[in-house]
Amino acid sequence: MKQFGELSDREILALAITMEEQDARIYRDYAEGLGEAYPASAQVFLGMAKEEDEHRRRLIELYQEQFGEHIPLVRPEDVRGFLRHKPLWLVRPLGLDAVRQQAETIEQEARRFYERAQSRATHASTRKLLGDLAAAEQGHVALADKLGEKHLTRTALEEEEATRERLFVLQVVQPGLAGLMDGSVSTLAPLFAAAFATHQSWETFLVGLAASVGAGISMGFAEALSDDGSLTGRGTPWIRGAITGAMTTIGGIGHTIPYLLGNFQLATSIAIVVVMIELWVIAWVRARYMDTPFLRAAFEVVLGGLIVFGAGVLIGNA
Repeated sequence: MKQFGELSDREILALAITMEEQDARIYRDYAEGLGEAYPASAQVFLGMAKEEDEHRRRLIELYQEQFGEHIPLVRPEDVRGFLRHKPLWLVRPLGLDAVRQQAETIEQEARRFYERAQSRATHASTRKLLGDLAAAEQGHVALADKLGEKHLTRTALEEEEATRERLFVLQVVQPGLAGLMDGSVSTLAPLFAAAFATHQSWETFLVGLAASVGAGISMGFAEALSDDGSLTGRGTPWIRGAITGAMTTIGGIGHTIPYLLGNFQLATSIAIVVVMIELWVIAWVRARYMDTPFLRAAFEVVLGGLIVFGAGVLIGNA
């Protein structure tokens, strides 16, 4: 890798051409990845890609005037000091906030590059163009705002916000809720069966812990392997699986922890209260994100929980 200070005018221009071409491609990838869910923001990135294309054209014309037709391949990764950006443009579906933040970082890096390059260049025409491009990169925030005024209308913003919430529900809330419901409800039977069979806090805790961890692992793998998210838009399968598995374990651990208390009767009373709180939280999430009336959601969740709880008590007293 070369130090930036070792680059000649020819290499500086070649590097600038590569950067502009790379940034334009990244913005087009952003636009392609956002097109279905966030069409207005996609148009903003297409506009920024066209601006980068114009920068590249001006750089190539100047390079041809000074150094001829052959442009050597000088890349940012060949020069010390450049950031390594995460390849967000390869991820599907794209996260709008992450994309906008990374685009801002790319523009800031480009501006700093042109400012340093201008101070290094020896040809007057090169210094002038690099200075113009530094100002242009600084103005890209204004360009984004201008493009946003055109494409990000109130209606478009409302539609994108609705899409953002829909994806959040699809990729985070649904797998998390499925895990919480499974962990909170399915572990009731083994936990309280062990409790009423042994009347021992520690043994009950171990059964609840094993049931919670086992259910979390099982649900996590089941969710991750159910689909890859490419057709359903449910997001990265392993992230979705991790959310489901973690929430399943949490749902079971909540009413298992009280059995760390030595007093069995007190631990059981607290565990029952925790179960009621868990069921209320599940009902609230269903009402908030699944458009289910709260009373209906509460009735369904509590009824299911009571059935499983009763099964555990009956088995434990058998």
